[in-house]
Amino acid sequence: MPKPLNGKGRYMPGLDGLRALAVFAVIVYHLDVGWAPGGLLGVGVFFVLSGYLITDILIAQWKRSGQIDWKDFWLRRVRRLMPALLVMVTVVTAWVTLFDRSQLASLRGDVLSSLLYVNNWWRIFHEVSYFSRFGPPSPFGHFWSLAVEEQFYLLWPPLLFIGLRLAPQRWRLLGLTLALALVSALAMALLYEPGTDPSRVYYGTDTRAFALLIGAALAMIWPSGKLSVKAAPQARLILDSIGGAGLAIIAAMIWLVDQYDGFLYRGGFVLLSVATALVVAALAHPVSRLGKALGWKPLRWLGVRSYGIYLWHYPVIVLTSPAVNTGGTDIVRGILQIGVSVILAALSYRFVEEPIRNGGLINAWRQMRAREIRRGRVPIGRKIASVCMLLVPVISLIGLTSFASDTTAGLVSHDGGDLQADKAALSSPVQDSADSSDSAESPGWRPDNTFLPEDSVKSGGTAQPGEISKPNGSKAVERVKPESGQGVNAIGDSIMLDVASYLQDLLPGITIDGKVGRQMSQAQDVIDRLKSKDELGDAVIIQLGTNGTFSKKTLVTLLHSLENVRQVVLVNTRVPHPWESNVNSTLAETAQQFSNVTLVDWYAASADKDSYFSPDGVHLVKEGAKVYASLVAEAIKPLQSGNAGS
Repeated sequence: MPKPLNGKGRYMPGLDGLRALAVFAVIVYHLDVGWAPGGLLGVGVFFVLSGYLITDILIAQWKRSGQIDWKDFWLRRVRRLMPALLVMVTVVTAWVTLFDRSQLASLRGDVLSSLLYVNNWWRIFHEVSYFSRFGPPSPFGHFWSLAVEEQFYLLWPPLLFIGLRLAPQRWRLLGLTLALALVSALAMALLYEPGTDPSRVYYGTDTRAFALLIGAALAMIWPSGKLSVKAAPQARLILDSIGGAGLAIIAAMIWLVDQYDGFLYRGGFVLLSVATALVVAALAHPVSRLGKALGWKPLRWLGVRSYGIYLWHYPVIVLTSPAVNTGGTDIVRGILQIGVSVILAALSYRFVEEPIRNGGLINAWRQMRAREIRRGRVPIGRKIASVCMLLVPVISLIGLTSFASDTTAGLVSHDGGDLQADKAALSSPVQDSADSSDSAESPGWRPDNTFLPEDSVKSGGTAQPGEISKPNGSKAVERVKPESGQGVNAIGDSIMLDVASYLQDLLPGITIDGKVGRQMSQAQDVIDRLKSKDELGDAVIIQLGTNGTFSKKTLVTLLHSLENVRQVVLVNTRVPHPWESNVNSTLAETAQQFSNVTLVDWYAASADKDSYFSPDGVHLVKEGAKVYASLVAEAIKPLQSGNAGS
């Protein structure tokens, strides 16, 4: 945080260092770096920081004057946050208008909800997942957290005012604040449903408020203005040890926990908030050595610009990453994306945030104009900059207002792919054969892939998995010889719908049960239904995992229910999201425990095969669907041969 403008606050450089660490944790998460699956927890750190600093300012104001100047507070928040946001939204929208108009249809809702700071509730209402995004994600997908903070800034001052009037005693006010935090944490725990997408509880102001309130509670008992500049060596050691322990907890959670871990929603986020409060308490104290360490100048420089870095990093990553990437993480591209984000944030801070924050933008403009008048000319660079400043908003406005006339653009679902493609998949002759109501689910790109061991797939000659070598040695993707699919049930999501027709050709008589958005936790109901009708058959193909991870216990329970089935085929997943490795490792480890399970390695077979995928990087085009179906059919062959000889 820059030094206070009014001179009445105390600058705490260590908190800027913590900001820098938090924002880079979020960036690492959005870059899909496997070693930090919990990088999204950086947002929780920001929440606690905001709760502490805002409450510290408001209580200090109350102590000085006996009142809270809401108008001044809200005006300062708008001046601090809105200008940089407006600039970023305008520039990114203009970029999309010029270079990727297919995304315009989904941007209007994001732009309007972001400018009104209700983006999180807009996403909840429209059921836009933060985790299961397929197709090009919105460059404004990270604005939900800004909405949560701004809603807190709007609601907390009057609530705090009421609390200070009704419960002036510090401990009573602290108790009320912690009670509200407890209600929020319980709401998260109760609304969270294991095995389902947790976006509702992740986005909700009601379910995330406890982090802000824990920060607020800290400000009530640890006001920055009353912390002594002197402390005994033992007290300093205790303070640094507590802060260090909190920092270690945060780091461990970022390293070990992912977004689908049920622990997060049933106490994990609370633990993160408490750990962050311990760190903030140490960093806020003038004698803290940890505060001096995190106040290191480069970290402080980044932390001061962390708001801009957070604003810019996600659109930079989204707009400069390939739509389909089966070749793994590109380290060089990631470093460049981080560098560009920091540069844009630095420019925003220098030319937008600081001038407006210091109230000097108009004066700076007048001084510049006065110099130009004295010189009698306007520098060519200034002319170009002025033209750009006029063109960018115009292009942005044209983009936001013109898409409605594009009838095809309206069929692009936000963070969800192409509705026409989903509708085509759902109208496939292979619907959910066991329950026709499944096909009525609202379409959206929420697919799911599965996994099989490499040694279960064999190809002749030099052909790749799923290819058949011709006698002359040339390669061509051909259909394997049809085998009977009688007694074979295939259970999956929209990926199964993609390959359904090809599986039917290769395994005539196969029964395919596909449903858009299906999770592994929902497969048991399908199995139980087939059992009740005595239609389970001799082989079951399970293709699930693209829509999110699942626990090993869920998969083990499912496979135990199939122990009397002669062959169970699991197919692993290729999905450009953090849970991919978790899904595939769970499938691989669990498959080894069951003698009747075969694992098909779609992840390996599709490596460096961008041509297999549609623009969302998950769903399959014809070429990929043929290879996928061939892999699965080959895995079923041993069963068919066994039947023939019996």
